[in-house]
Amino acid sequence: MPKQYQDKELLNKIILTIKEVRKKHGVTLETFYFDTGIHLARIEQGKTNISVSTLSKICNYFNLSLADFFKLLES
Repeated sequence: MPKQYQDKELLNKIILTIKEVRKKHGVTLETFYFDTGIHLARIEQGKTNISVSTLSKICNYFNLSLADFFKLLES
């Protein structure tokens, strides 16, 4: 599989996992934005790439370590 497709597949898994975690916690996109200043809607729609530092902030908001987040990607 070409690298660009692997990258897109990984990004899609990250996006879906963020969305699942957010919904599991019952947090709306609006609430998340007001609490963090992070425009999660753009990330969930795949309109912007996500940095590791932003992912870390998202995980911290949900009391989730980066290691646990990446374990969710594999499940």
